[in-house]
Amino acid sequence: ALTTVQRLRNRLTRASASELLAFQTPEGVELEATGWAAALLNGGLDDRVEPIVSPPSFVGTLRPYQQRGVGWLAFLSRVGLGALLADDMGLGKTAQLLALIAHERDEATRHAICHATTQPGPTLVVCPVSVVHNWETEAARFVPSLRVAVHHGATRQGLQQAATEHDLIITTFATATRDVEQLATINWDRVVFDEAQHVKNARTNAAKALRRIQARHRIALTGTPVENRLSDLWAVIDLVNPGILGSADQFRKQLAVPIERHQDETATARLRSVISPLMLRRSKSDKSLVPELPPKIEATAWATLTKEQASLYRAVTDQLLERLPEMSNMYRRAAIVAAITRLKQICNHPVHYLGDGGRLEGRSGKLARFDELLDDALDADDRVIAFTQYVEMGKLVQRHVADRLGFEVPFLNGSVAKKRRDEMVRTFQSGSVPMMLVSLKAGGSGLNLTAASQVIHIDRWWNPAVEDQASDRAWRIGQTSTVFVHRLATRGTIEERIDRLMDEKRALADRVIGSGEEWITELSTEDLRRLVTLEQQ
Repeated sequence: ALTTVQRLRNRLTRASASELLAFQTPEGVELEATGWAAALLNGGLDDRVEPIVSPPSFVGTLRPYQQRGVGWLAFLSRVGLGALLADDMGLGKTAQLLALIAHERDEATRHAICHATTQPGPTLVVCPVSVVHNWETEAARFVPSLRVAVHHGATRQGLQQAATEHDLIITTFATATRDVEQLATINWDRVVFDEAQHVKNARTNAAKALRRIQARHRIALTGTPVENRLSDLWAVIDLVNPGILGSADQFRKQLAVPIERHQDETATARLRSVISPLMLRRSKSDKSLVPELPPKIEATAWATLTKEQASLYRAVTDQLLERLPEMSNMYRRAAIVAAITRLKQICNHPVHYLGDGGRLEGRSGKLARFDELLDDALDADDRVIAFTQYVEMGKLVQRHVADRLGFEVPFLNGSVAKKRRDEMVRTFQSGSVPMMLVSLKAGGSGLNLTAASQVIHIDRWWNPAVEDQASDRAWRIGQTSTVFVHRLATRGTIEERIDRLMDEKRALADRVIGSGEEWITELSTEDLRRLVTLEQQ
């Protein structure tokens, strides 16, 4: 039964965590396995990754790296282990997943001619609301034979009936959390968590609810497996392979702390040995994958504070330092966070901090540096997208550009309705306007802005993955020009520290997860056997 296989897999992965992560191995551990697990452990299953070129029911052509990705997904599916597909945004994770579904359904049809086999059960896709429509359109485009339903909104139908009548059910993280009691009663063939970084905190209600959904196979899709810290990676991998990295506390003590604080190479190698067969990450910077994709050139564009900004900045820091000794621990953190927000606003513009609606010209070193970058881009007939984390700052930049250059800049933010959002993107992509403003939160996913070859980050976020995801709205398949990414930061301020911190976080992610696929075609059941077999002491 499905639940028996899952319980066995959990026992196996917990055992592997003890061995590979060097936790203390419990004595007297005994494993009893049947089916795929017995075949895997006793050597009866001899399999390896083979690229899947193009399933008959898949409409389209898979790129070679996508063929290898689908083959890897199919291999892990056959042996019942969850997968984390962490390709860069724009490399076609959705297409690879749909090709996997098509391949397995085609194989079931082929075998049904000779044997009494049935089609796989339905697949459940859980994703952010912003990409629901993308899943619908991609499924219709690549596998038109699939029966697809969206489970979202006030008029959604009962899940039992939908799962019986459809091959692919698409729902959102919020809806899945609310309807988990229904979802948990269905034996899904596969559950897919798209943009899985949305449940990087395993303690949230959403993360706990998703773990209750029963499925033969689980896949996580995310271009940002590590956003801030290694606990993000633990949460995503544990979602699709429960227990393989031990408990959250074990992982933190044995791996996260040694790697993050002490750059422990032994712990890093130990972690990579466990996750490498179960995670596949390819980068767009690898020219062998997408040779037609132009380069991306990134740089920090430094600005200096004006006298007014420096005076405001000093006043905020002096006030904070004067008050901190008198504060209890309960208020200390809140005061620091509030002060950091004010300092970042001052770095943007005094009007952003003061909120007085005053004059914009000549008061901000960063705005002056922004003007230089914008003028250079427009002189070269390049189009620009500019990101800010603050809606207020976006409105100030809108006003400033209109006053200085005489044209209205569209500003896509969280309050913009979907119809207007789509209209803004079409207008920009068509070349009707040379610049578009986007709030970092609203523009992190679901946008194609390849008309832009210049990207400006007006202010810095703490999370490099979020910035990179935003930049990749322009640097993706379909882009024909070199993309220049400018990150504005003010010297001698907290933004300089954020810039260093971002570099450190990027280095951490690269050191642990890396990228590349050279190992895929070498991966075999023998490798997985070593992963799930407890070494005799």
